[in-house]
Amino acid sequence: MLLARAFLGPTIYDRILAVNNFGTKTVLVIALYGFLTERPEFLDIAIVYALCNFIATVAVLKYFEYGDLGHVGQQPEDEKQ
Repeated sequence: MLLARAFLGPTIYDRILAVNNFGTKTVLVIALYGFLTERPEFLDIAIVYALCNFIATVAVLKYFEYGDLGHVGQQPEDEKQ
């Protein structure tokens, strides 16, 4: 269902949310696999993947909101010169 929402989604935000959810489920699968095989280093991999998923989601949302990743916001009128 997540893949259907990612491809069909009505808005870009629905699609991004579906991809983020898919990434979260992937993190859970990696952590569970590491637990079942008694390999604790898989938890480190899952944490790194979760951080990458979070940063990528924020970056994509910022890009679609502002059209630029370097935009920090509006400057007040008195600071513009």
